[in-house]
Amino acid sequence: MLSDILQKTFLGNTLEAYGISLLNIGVGIAIAHLLKRLILRRLKRWAKRTANTLDDQLVRLIERPTLWLLYLGFGYISLQNLTLYPTVAELLTVVGVIFATLLLLQLVGSVAEYSLRIYGFIHRDQPNMRQSLNALIPAVRVFLWAIGIVFVLDNLGFDISAVVTGLGIGGVAIALASQGILQDLFSYFSILLDRPFEIGDFIVVGDMSGTVQQVGIKTTRLQSLDGEQLILANTDLTASRIQNFQRMAQRRIAFNLGVTYETSKTQLELIPDILRHIIEGIPQVTFDRAHFASFGDSSLNYEVVYLVETNDYMVYIDVQQQMNLTIKEQFDKAGIEFAYPTQVLYLNRLNTKP
Repeated sequence: MLSDILQKTFLGNTLEAYGISLLNIGVGIAIAHLLKRLILRRLKRWAKRTANTLDDQLVRLIERPTLWLLYLGFGYISLQNLTLYPTVAELLTVVGVIFATLLLLQLVGSVAEYSLRIYGFIHRDQPNMRQSLNALIPAVRVFLWAIGIVFVLDNLGFDISAVVTGLGIGGVAIALASQGILQDLFSYFSILLDRPFEIGDFIVVGDMSGTVQQVGIKTTRLQSLDGEQLILANTDLTASRIQNFQRMAQRRIAFNLGVTYETSKTQLELIPDILRHIIEGIPQVTFDRAHFASFGDSSLNYEVVYLVETNDYMVYIDVQQQMNLTIKEQFDKAGIEFAYPTQVLYLNRLNTKP
């Protein structure tokens, strides 16, 4: 008798089919709650033990969409046992696709944002990291939503290629008008991700140089050594060769100095030792070499090479000044004269009889 009752039909399905569907839904809910208890709660406890709060936020963000995706999946499985009217089936398909896409976008977006936040936390000592993340995260969201919309339209039966073609033809004028803006925008993200320079770096681009003050979406601003502000388009920056002096571990300096031809051999042999002692006595400086290099037109030339163990330009300038003053002082004590261009004229006086 029970079997007869189960075989009764209501809205095109037997009571047995409805019972199996309800059973599937109940099992699905039980499995979802079991996973929540075994996995998500353990993740929460693990997140609380860490020093930062980013992982706590991630667990909270993924908990709801994950559970709802499980509910949606088991609901879809339970409906496979039922015969639905075409209109109802189509409506449920549309609602299911949209709902599942929203949940997936929320889940993937949360993971992507968490990954970017972790990257920013690791590189938090960089002064422009917060600004860069604040610009990049909305762009990632827009990208994910664009993919989600295309996915929904494709699953609802729209011809995506035709839609894209139509948008492409209709937007040619806009695309051409905004080409420069888009190039600068993509160049900004290229600078942001590749990081050829950062705020505070001293860079040289072509015949321009300065310290990076600000990296904007369209332009980058430098402050030159003269104090003026240089504004460069991001597109020009990414297309140019950039010299970043801030990335140097040390700065190598080579310079020449000349002494007069009247300098004695003993003094000439003494000069490399004088230079070496001067350089070795300056902090953050490593002596490389000092040699009598060549005979000039009006001087005996020495080549001197040393290393400044920092990339700070102001330290280099201070070192160079201290070195020049000390060289002048020590040469004066040793009686060594610096050479400068001179000409000597020899006049021969002829004796003539009146």
